[in-house]
Amino acid sequence: MKNLLMKEFKLATLPLTYLFLLFSLMTFIPGYPILCGAFFVCLGIFQSYQRIREDNDILYSVLLPVSKSEVVKAKYITVVLLQMTAFAICTVCTVVRMTFLSDVRIYTTNALMGANLVFLAFVLLIFTAFNVSFVGGFFKTAYGIGRPFVTFIVVNFLIIGLAETLHHLPGLGWLNALDFSRIGEHFLILAVAVIVYVAFTVVSCRVSQSRFEKIDL
Repeated sequence: MKNLLMKEFKLATLPLTYLFLLFSLMTFIPGYPILCGAFFVCLGIFQSYQRIREDNDILYSVLLPVSKSEVVKAKYITVVLLQMTAFAICTVCTVVRMTFLSDVRIYTTNALMGANLVFLAFVLLIFTAFNVSFVGGFFKTAYGIGRPFVTFIVVNFLIIGLAETLHHLPGLGWLNALDFSRIGEHFLILAVAVIVYVAFTVVSCRVSQSRFEKIDL
């Protein structure tokens, strides 16, 4: 598995994908739907899957002395590690905004979602949607990427729309608290998002392994 992962990061993953991780820094942009940063991270991973398809990476991988299940597992682990790198950047940016920049006027007067633990929870939900709809969709054929990515785009912007709407509803303004006054509730929401991310990604990986075993390459 170690060598297979090295192949994923050195050969299958485009340099552009690593560059797109920097879109996590959009967390600092005021007056902007900062959850779009998570979408761009996924877009960067999508670029690598275009290369995977065009270079016949899947066929090359199954010709190696590894099982088809390991090929799928390596793809998922690669995606998760890239997403967790982006999530770590978002987390650092969020902590900075909630501490050192908590009183900055351009953030406190921002009508859109601010950077807090609820924001991080929605980042994980976007990553979950990508893993299920796109990566899982890709392994239905091990070739098609267009339809799965369009599905992800639709789900992604529904999630962003929900996130930007909820805190404007009566009684839900605390979802967008930019200090630590509602940290307990925010942490609980983040914990639920972590569970959802892990559970759905693991299930998606196992379903993809089952599907891939049935595909005649």
